[in-house]
Amino acid sequence: MELKNVLNSACALLALFSPLVSGKEAPVLPEGYKLVYRQDFKNDQSMGDFIATDKRVWKWGTEKGIGFIEHFAKSKYKYEVRSPYNIALLGGIELKDFILEAKLRQTGKEYGHRDMCVFYGFRDRSHFYYTHIASVTDNHAHNCFIVNGRPRTKISHETTKGHKWSSREWHDFRLVREFGTGKIEVYLNDLENPIMKAKDKTFEWGRIGFGSFDDTGRIAEVRLYAPDSRKSEGKDPFAKGRQ
Repeated sequence: MELKNVLNSACALLALFSPLVSGKEAPVLPEGYKLVYRQDFKNDQSMGDFIATDKRVWKWGTEKGIGFIEHFAKSKYKYEVRSPYNIALLGGIELKDFILEAKLRQTGKEYGHRDMCVFYGFRDRSHFYYTHIASVTDNHAHNCFIVNGRPRTKISHETTKGHKWSSREWHDFRLVREFGTGKIEVYLNDLENPIMKAKDKTFEWGRIGFGSFDDTGRIAEVRLYAPDSRKSEGKDPFAKGRQ
């Protein structure tokens, strides 16, 4: 076989297998998207990228070679409107259109609203979106929500019946957000079929974050892909609510 053909075959195999990263399929990026933030939580300094509702209930850790940040208790925090308590907000970057990937691990006991949350379009403590992934779906659980100056309101138009957190240790999470169309799609483990869909154009640029309504959990291997990002000039949005 000629050298040229050998090289072409090698490139074809590389292209075929290169999407497999850390045991999951990497996203097929839209044109113009690039990696704008990556966090593998290799040491306790990585927690410095985040602003927490209550830093006393967050810590860094590592287990089986995976670094993570963990919320291990309920935040002592008072909200103006009803919404999740435990939030670690990525402080330095804002996005409009993006693909977010992370590994999530719920560490609490099983019950209907056993959850983890992902936050996005975050403007301030009374204006943001969040996705709530729980064991059972209802109007207050396992859906996408908007907090817009009043208690959270469901905006999902499609969702599954719930998610079994005990099915595995770590769960591969992906969220797709397109402001122009209002699209919000949420994937978990099965990265081809979304577990939730929503459509909303209320918030454009904003920060992203992780946490829970009032449960415990871990976050690892965060990746953010976007066509554009901008530095966040926002200060600590939780300062007035801490107890």
